[in-house]
Amino acid sequence: MTQHNRSRGAAAPPPMGWEALVAQCRRCSLPAAAQPVEWPADIGGIAAEAVAPALQARYAPLLAPVRQRPRVVAQLGQSLDGRIATATGHSHYVTGAADRVHLHRLRALCDAVLVGAGTVVADNPRLTVREVAGPNPVRAVVMSRSGLPADAALLRDGAAPTWALTGPSVAAPAVDRRFALPDLAPATALQCLAAAGVQRLLVEGGARTVSAWLAAGLVDTLYLVVAPVIIGSGPTGLNLPRIDHMDEALRPAVTPFDLGDDRLYRLDFNAVSA
Repeated sequence: MTQHNRSRGAAAPPPMGWEALVAQCRRCSLPAAAQPVEWPADIGGIAAEAVAPALQARYAPLLAPVRQRPRVVAQLGQSLDGRIATATGHSHYVTGAADRVHLHRLRALCDAVLVGAGTVVADNPRLTVREVAGPNPVRAVVMSRSGLPADAALLRDGAAPTWALTGPSVAAPAVDRRFALPDLAPATALQCLAAAGVQRLLVEGGARTVSAWLAAGLVDTLYLVVAPVIIGSGPTGLNLPRIDHMDEALRPAVTPFDLGDDRLYRLDFNAVSA
């Protein structure tokens, strides 16, 4: 809301606690994604009401009603020089503990979290909500080829449904649902997830997957966390198609937030209307 609107008497939105934020985002979430939640009296040692205004501002794009297609948010953490890991692939952890809490908040606010199979192989993530109170999202894995480890945590822990989005000839492991798609383009995957009931999708990784969704124009909001560290070499976060002129560069609306020792930038590519 602009200062101009406030001066004309428009009321600011009322403060909203973390429980209410999750409830607003997940009110129409998938039945399979719903998990019993016990809400603590405080979140991370800070009274819930005290942190509510900051959280409401940070996650504002997720609070607006979903219209024509699912809302897509993505998350990346990197160093000052744009690296997401060392040259050997070591990445635990580039960003600080506050970023991990933020990431778990995003998971709690979304119906599903999407990663590539390479991220599952490399990091064996659980993709659940553990740092904050909240429901676990459905875990969607994009598989361009067979070979997902049978002992992967998200296949064995039973903490939330796991879905596989595969090409027609890819052999998927034992998952809760498999979607054999004609191709694995982001638009095809999003259409599939929308038909399955997903309204808010978190594209979490890896960097190649996030870059593909951003290049396809399907990321509404990117949460980019920059840690005060210089790695010097190693893989970078965003890798998009080449441009020749600066007028072709993406110029999202940017809102900064403090995040512990890190700095969080919310990049809004598509305007969200309430």
